[in-house]
Amino acid sequence: MAEEKEEQERETKMLVSEETYMTSGVHIGTRQKTSDIKDFIYKVRNDGLYIIDVKKTDERIKNAAKFLAKYDPSKILAVSVRQYGQKPIKKLGEFTGMQALEGRFRPGILTNPNSKDFFEPEIILLTDPLADIQALHEAENIGIPVVALCDTNNETRYVDLVVPTNNKGRRALALIYWLLTKEILKEQGKIKSDEEFTAAVEDFEAEI
Repeated sequence: MAEEKEEQERETKMLVSEETYMTSGVHIGTRQKTSDIKDFIYKVRNDGLYIIDVKKTDERIKNAAKFLAKYDPSKILAVSVRQYGQKPIKKLGEFTGMQALEGRFRPGILTNPNSKDFFEPEIILLTDPLADIQALHEAENIGIPVVALCDTNNETRYVDLVVPTNNKGRRALALIYWLLTKEILKEQGKIKSDEEFTAAVEDFEAEI
C-alpha cells in the first residue's frame, strides 16, 4: 500500500512548479485555436492570446517520456526546422542517444531509400507539426508513431501523442526538452533521481 501511495504521489507531483513553466513562457499560446487543442487551453486573455494549461503540459511530458523510453533511442528521430528547437533536440540526442535532425528536412529522408540521408526510425518527435510538416507527412506515410509539441494553432491529425506547449519560444522549448530528457533518462534507468541529471535548462537554450 505504501508503495502504491508513493507511486500516486509521484504521478501527481509536477516536474517543476507552475511558476517555472510560466516564467519560461510554456503557457503562452497564439491568437489562433484549433478544435484539436481546445482541451489543453486554460483560458483566453483579454488580448486574444490563448493560454495553455501547464498542468496538462506536465502530465503529457511524463506520458511522452514513458512512451519514448520504450523504444531503442537510436531508432528515435527528433526533428526541428524551427531555429529555437534545434539546440534543444541536439542536447536531447546527446543525453539520450536519439537521432536529432536540426534545420531543413529534405524530402525523402524517411521514404526514399536512395536518399543519402535516408533513415528508418521507429518513432518520430516533432517540435512543431506545422513547421515540421514534411517530416509529419513522411512519418504518416511509413506508418510510424508521432509525438509532437503542439501550440494552440496546431492541428493534431496524424499526431499520436500531443505535448501542449508554446513551441516557438526559446526558453519554453529549452525547458520542455530539458524535462523530457531528464524524464526519459529516469524511465530508461540511466539516472535514479533528478539530482543525478546535472545539465541546466540554460544548456538547452538556443543562442539568440
